[in-house]
Amino acid sequence: MSLVSGRLKSIRPSQTKATAARAAALKAEGKDIVSLSLGEPDFDTPAHIAEAGIRAIREGRTRYTTVAGTAALREAIRGKFLRDNNLDYSVDQITVGCGAKQVVFDALFASLEPGEEVIVPTPCWVSYPDMVRLAGGEPILVECLETDGFKLTPERLQRAIAPRTKWLMLNSPNNPTGAVYGADDLGALAEILHRHPQVHVLSDDIYEKLVYGEAGFATMAGAAPDLFDRTLTINGVSKASAMTGWRVGYGAGPIELIKAMNVIQGQTTSHTSSISQHAAIEAIAGDQSHVAAFRVEFENRRDLVIDKINRAPGLSCRAPDGAFYAFVNCESVIGRRTANGGVIESDSDFVLYLLDEVGVAVVPGSGFLASPYFRISYASAIADLADGCDRIIAACTRLAEDRAA
Repeated sequence: MSLVSGRLKSIRPSQTKATAARAAALKAEGKDIVSLSLGEPDFDTPAHIAEAGIRAIREGRTRYTTVAGTAALREAIRGKFLRDNNLDYSVDQITVGCGAKQVVFDALFASLEPGEEVIVPTPCWVSYPDMVRLAGGEPILVECLETDGFKLTPERLQRAIAPRTKWLMLNSPNNPTGAVYGADDLGALAEILHRHPQVHVLSDDIYEKLVYGEAGFATMAGAAPDLFDRTLTINGVSKASAMTGWRVGYGAGPIELIKAMNVIQGQTTSHTSSISQHAAIEAIAGDQSHVAAFRVEFENRRDLVIDKINRAPGLSCRAPDGAFYAFVNCESVIGRRTANGGVIESDSDFVLYLLDEVGVAVVPGSGFLASPYFRISYASAIADLADGCDRIIAACTRLAEDRAA
C-alpha cells in the first residue's frame, strides 16, 4: 500500500518553480544566468509597512488571532473594497489567509462536491487546475485565443457551462498574459451567467493595482452587481506592496462560503502570521504612494521588454495591459534546428535552448496550458531585463542563421 495519496498522481510540479530551481542550480555551479522566471517583485517591502511589522513584534502582538484574521485587518480590507471597488461587505463576509493562494484553495475545498466542474480559462496560473483536482473537482479548460486578447469570450463561456458547473475562475490582470477584463468584458460574461444560476464566480484580483495605460480595472462583483452574492472576490498584498514572503491574502463573498472556508483554515493553518496581519493593515489602509511608483517602474520595464522581444527573429509579443508578465509567441521558432543538430519541437524545448545556449531562464507556455508561448517576468531590474532580452535576440538570431545554412 502506497504511503502517498492517489490524489497526487495527477498533480504536476510547478514549471515556474522548476525553472527557477534549475536556474539557481546553474548559478550555484558558477554559470552566468539571467532569471526572468519568477512572479515576484524585486522591490523591498516599503519601509512604513515593514516598520508596522517590526512594531507589532516589539509590542508583543505575536499570539494567536482569530481564524478569519484580526478584526482590525478585516475592517481595513472592508474599507479597501469600499474605497477602490465600491463593494460593501460586512466584516463577517471577509476572511484572511496565508496568501491569496490559500484563499483560493480554501474556497474550492469548502465548496466542491466530487466531480463538480470549474471553468478555468487558459492560459492560466499553473496552480488553478491542480487545486481544483485536489479539492475533488474537475477543471474544464477553455482556451482563450491571442486574437481575442487572451480573454474569455461569452460564446466560449456558454459552450463550457454544464449542469455540474460550480465555478468560473477569472484572473484579471492575468498571469501569464497580462490581459485585463474591463467592465464591458465582464458585463458580457455576466449576461451568460445570468442564465445559469448554479455557476459562481471566483475573481482573483491579486494584480489589481498593476494596470497600465488606458486599461481600466474592473471586478465581477462591481461590474455585475446582481452577481454580488454569487462572487468570491480575492486579493492580497503580495504584488502591489512587494510582500510575497509575508503571506497575506484575503477573500470576500457570501457569508455561508466564508464561514465554510474558515472551517477549512481552522483545521489547517489556523490563521496567517499575526505580525504579517499588522503589517498588512498598513499596506491596505496606510500610505499608498509606493503603488504608483511600482506601477510606473513596471510599465517602463514592460515597454523595454516588448520593444526588444519583438526584434527577435521568430518571436512576437502583445503589450500586456496589466500584471508584470510578457507572454511571448514562439510559434515561428518551432521546428528550427540548433547549431548542435537538435530540433526545437515545443515551447519547452525552446525554453531549455535559451537556458543552455544563452543562460536565460523563462517559463514555457505549456506550464500555463498554452503553447507555443513562453512567459517573461519583468519583475526584475531593468539591467537584467535588457541583458536577458538581448541574449534572447542573439539566441533567435543564431537559430535563424542555422536554418538558413
